[in-house]
Amino acid sequence: MNVGQFLEQARDCPILVIGDLMLDEYLWGDVERISPEAPVQVVDVADEEVRLGGAGNVIRNLVELGCRVSAAGVVGKDDDGDLLGKMLETAGVDCRALLAVAGRRTGRKTRVLSNSQQMLRIDRESCENIPAVTESRLLEAVLPLIPRQRVVLVSDYGKGVLTERVLREILAAGRAAKVPVLVDPKGEDFLRYRGAFLLTPNRREAGLASGIPVEDEASALAAGRALMAQCSLKALVLTRSEEGMSVFLENGSVTPMPTRARDVYDVSGAGDTVLVFVGLGVATGLSVIEAAALANVAAGIVVGKVGTSTVTAADLFTAAGDDSGLNRKIRPAAELAAILADRRRQGQNIVFTNGCFDLLHVGHVRYLQQARQLGDLLVLGLNSDASIRRLKGPKRPLIGAEERAHILAALDCVDFVVMFDEDTPLNLIESLRPDILVKGSDYTPEEVVGREFVESQGGRVELIRVVDGKSTSNLIEKILQAYQS
Repeated sequence: MNVGQFLEQARDCPILVIGDLMLDEYLWGDVERISPEAPVQVVDVADEEVRLGGAGNVIRNLVELGCRVSAAGVVGKDDDGDLLGKMLETAGVDCRALLAVAGRRTGRKTRVLSNSQQMLRIDRESCENIPAVTESRLLEAVLPLIPRQRVVLVSDYGKGVLTERVLREILAAGRAAKVPVLVDPKGEDFLRYRGAFLLTPNRREAGLASGIPVEDEASALAAGRALMAQCSLKALVLTRSEEGMSVFLENGSVTPMPTRARDVYDVSGAGDTVLVFVGLGVATGLSVIEAAALANVAAGIVVGKVGTSTVTAADLFTAAGDDSGLNRKIRPAAELAAILADRRRQGQNIVFTNGCFDLLHVGHVRYLQQARQLGDLLVLGLNSDASIRRLKGPKRPLIGAEERAHILAALDCVDFVVMFDEDTPLNLIESLRPDILVKGSDYTPEEVVGREFVESQGGRVELIRVVDGKSTSNLIEKILQAYQS
């Protein structure tokens, strides 16, 4: 799986999410005593957080991956509805199809946790079907958006927004516009989703809807094929917890995929994650099998986190490839751009420098050590062999690019190494968007390539004093003199 290419194509990908939007509230605390009032534990709350939940968790994951998301749904005209809308707008989500309706309660699920374990959940919500007038308003807002999307993701939590009429018209509009509609279903009646491109039921849901309890490989096969026929699907991704998932296609093929889960802490939101990555995979041109494989990796990541969590670019790179040793540091530009975007959101300052670093010497090492001290991580842009030949002549480099990259990656002060083939690193700098651009004191600020771009983004240039007499050219001359005499 080429994670870098996938993330590049996901950026700004237009996706509509429609479904049951709610808030997820988390209360974390310590338990040290039993209440004197009743035989229950007392939780001393130390921290609390409110996140987007339900279909909002689908949206959070898509935003994390850089997609251009539109949200559609119905919330109450209450404080929680206002908060939910503001959270979506702050995340850059198009909310023109989000309706606030008087008399309806915005859903809020409150989870109480201690030592990373859920102790109690409290639900406050409305579950009745929205009335016909609200259906009409919602469809009037949603249907014009569908032809502009790569995919439509339907996140059904059974809270009354996705009525039979709403589903029927959304599915029909998707087929008419040739926009795939993927559904994370709920309940026992999957005929409501007839004509969808793909469904992502879990084992229990598939068993209830098909009338065939999913208990082993044979029953999973029977249930999946029954649902494919009943619902006229192009594909179905049946998730089976610790047994992985099974992917059914309209040509009759079935592909089992073993679980990619590691330590399981919380399965909250795992179904949302599967919907997100299967949908985004289809939107970016992957086959359903490839998209499901990606979703399997992502689901294995999210169940290792507490609460409804997002999967970051860095998570994907770690899970999909070799993230150990020096391979963790040496990254293609597209992958590194995604990783740095994640680090930037965490508040880390990124330092960038570049050079040939042919025959590493003490001047290089001291320079890089000082550069690393200016921020939270140091990215080193390394000239390719072809680039060095153009700059320094046909006899250079003395050491090939792969060897130079591994030598530099072995330095503790270097966090990432990335190769570039151009004569200057300007394109790389614009892609990586460092906060601090570093060069040696043998340059003036005006001579530093990328200075104007970095400063326009609020960053700065730093010049580090070079060690006198220490250079690759001097080292080569010294070697020649020693061995030609």
